[in-house]
Formats: sequence, C-alpha cells, structure tokens
Amino acid sequence: MAEQTQPWAERTVEVPPQPDGGVPPQRDPYRRGVAQVGARAPRTEPFPTVEHEQTGTGWPGEPVPRQPLSWHVARLKRGGEWSFAGALFAFVCWGIWAISGGGDLVGPVVIFVLSLLVAAGLFTLARLLGRVVLERQLGRVRRTARGAHLVTAVFLTGLGVAFLQQTQWIMDAWTWLTT
Repeated sequence: MAEQTQPWAERTVEVPPQPDGGVPPQRDPYRRGVAQVGARAPRTEPFPTVEHEQTGTGWPGEPVPRQPLSWHVARLKRGGEWSFAGALFAFVCWGIWAISGGGDLVGPVVIFVLSLLVAAGLFTLARLLGRVVLERQLGRVRRTARGAHLVTAVFLTGLGVAFLQQTQWIMDAWTWLTT
C-alpha cells in the first residue's frame, strides 16, 4: 500500500498488467462527436400492439360513473367572480337609479329581482349552449363555467349602464364632461 504522506491528488493507483493486451474490445470504433447508442432490435411487426385492460369506465354499453353533486357545484363556481363583479356593478347602478327616482322602492326592487332572474336564465342558456357545442359537437371537456359567467357579467354590466342612463343627474354630468 502507498504511504499516506502524499496528498490524495498526487497518489496513483497501479493496475496489474492484463493478459490480453490491456485494452478491452469495443463494439464500434470511437468517433469524435458521435454518441454510442445500443443496437436496435429487429422489428417483427410494423407497429407494436398493446392489449387493453378493462377498467370499467369508457367501454361501450357500460354506464358512465356519476359524479357527486359537490363536484358539479365546484365546476359551476369556477369563474363566479365575473358574475359577482357584474352583479355588484348592476346593484350599485340600480341603487343610484332607485334612490334618484325618489318615492316608493317596491317597483325598482321588483325590476332588479326580475333583472337578476333574466341574468340567471342567460347563465343557464350559456351553459346549455356550451354543453351542446363544446362537449357534444367538438368533444371538448369543460372544466369551468368561466364562459357562462363572463356572458352573464357582460349582461349585468350593460344592465348597470342602462340604469345609469335613466338617471338624469348622471346623464347631465356625462354631457357636461363630454362637451
């Protein structure tokens, strides 16, 4: 064994001489810049075949597994911030319009509730249209309700603007700003 007085980087290991010349045989001669890759196995078929295992889902004739109601509700909530923002804007604009009109608030409350029901119907229609077009015709999976919420938010924003257009002092201020 070598003495331990030399630093490790200066120590060398001696290899005993090999009986066959010392150089192991190589598969291919070394070529600079070319990676050595193992030989390919000959193909017996033009394309490999894979056996399918039945998992119980997706086979013709078998019922599709039902998702729980909470899963569907979670999908409907995704994108709800758009509808909430539109509803908040419509509510503020409706409040300005209702208070500016003076008098009894029963009529404006009924108008606002009916407007929200129309927005809910529009949301339902957008979901139904998305189901028919995206899922059935195009075969895509919808993971959220963002599109329907966005359509509803645009409607509610337009509704808020319509409430503001019926408020006289808002329109006077707008005319004064734009002229």
